[in-house]
Amino acid sequence: MKKIDSFISEIASLAWGLPLLILLIGGGLYLLIRIRFLPFRYFGHAIAVLRGKYDNESDSGEISHFQALTTALSATVGMGNIAGVAVAIALGGPGAVFWMWVSAVIGMSTKFFTATLAILYRGKDSEGKVQGGPMYFIIEGLGKKWKPLAVVFSIAGLVGALPVFNVNQLTQAINDILLKPAGLYYGFSSDLIIGVVLVLITSIVILGGLSRISKTASKLVPAMVFFYLIMVLIILVVHIDVLPYYFKLIFTDAFSASFYKGDAFLGGIVGGIILLGIRRGAFSNEAGIGTAPMAHGAAKTNEPIREGLVAMLGPAIDTLIVCTLTALTILVTGVWQSSDANGVSLTATAFADGIPNFGKYALLLCIAVFSISSLFSYSYYGTKCMSFLFGAKYKEYYNYIYIISIIMGATTSLSMMINLIDTFFALMAVPTMTATILLASRVIKEAKKYFKSLKLK
Repeated sequence: MKKIDSFISEIASLAWGLPLLILLIGGGLYLLIRIRFLPFRYFGHAIAVLRGKYDNESDSGEISHFQALTTALSATVGMGNIAGVAVAIALGGPGAVFWMWVSAVIGMSTKFFTATLAILYRGKDSEGKVQGGPMYFIIEGLGKKWKPLAVVFSIAGLVGALPVFNVNQLTQAINDILLKPAGLYYGFSSDLIIGVVLVLITSIVILGGLSRISKTASKLVPAMVFFYLIMVLIILVVHIDVLPYYFKLIFTDAFSASFYKGDAFLGGIVGGIILLGIRRGAFSNEAGIGTAPMAHGAAKTNEPIREGLVAMLGPAIDTLIVCTLTALTILVTGVWQSSDANGVSLTATAFADGIPNFGKYALLLCIAVFSISSLFSYSYYGTKCMSFLFGAKYKEYYNYIYIISIIMGATTSLSMMINLIDTFFALMAVPTMTATILLASRVIKEAKKYFKSLKLK
């Protein structure tokens, strides 16, 4: 097992090399400069769209703007924010958070483009149903000769959409917070039982299709995000005396990498911390990876720019707000230096320190809701990829593969799961970003037309 773990780690490092860094960050900056920060001026309008002001039941699509965003967020607000940021700090120190911020700001522009394209170039599956996502905007926007790129995205998506990391971290949280303190942890047997329970819960929802997934996510995600933020704010208020110091340390350590423990990149440790922050940022908000456009592509709208604006809010909520607050909680409590824990266990230690007795159990509730809601969304992404590759009539078979993978996630190591998903996220990002950059001029043309029409109203 150690050899397999080491092999997957090497593959992940290779996949997240300089070419992908240039494509994700360089490509995102290119998109941001090309559109001259235009979408950022319309935050108020984006919120109005999200609230349903422009909803029209006669428009094409399956779900509302709000449901599309919460479906996408249910996949990203969760372990990427709670465990992913903890992994970044454990390995890179406070400075890694700064580079996650950079990834998020650039990612907002990327999501605007990819979600707009998901509506602008919707395609049809083998059953004639309208679908959105990178595989469809590649073919509809660039032409059928680009189909191999769409196929690469969909094949990588079959693995990238598996819930193994979220399941792994939820299992670890249940063991560390509940079972081990009570003397009820029995190793592999406990992990397997947790996996089986998650299989049963997930099966009930995902076999009900997108409608049930989006309705469940739209109810669970906002409530849990609010509850999570309240707990974090309590911890930060208690440690208000050291908060300014650690907030400043995020900026200074980003360029000194004093606490970085990983491998050098581009000849130095600062390069290493930049890469770490971008990898964890991409894992957190999935900007440029291509998963979220599959959810946004199902939004009920005939105005592509509106969905692009809604999607742009995702990285702001996900990384700039939730990840930042999680990071500050870990930093101000000091557990990042006093504990050997990693991933979700490090965050749990911070909550136990910040809110004694109650904190870790409240965190476990959030983790459970975030993780389980993400299980629902990722299954939808995988079935979309399956449908594109093999036909819509076979998409339900993916759910059975997906359900089996939950057992694998519950019973294997954190490093193997995070490196596995990182690798396939990298493979998904290549076709997504390539097509987005090639189609950027069409999005810009559509944006100028839409924003001009707003001024005339």
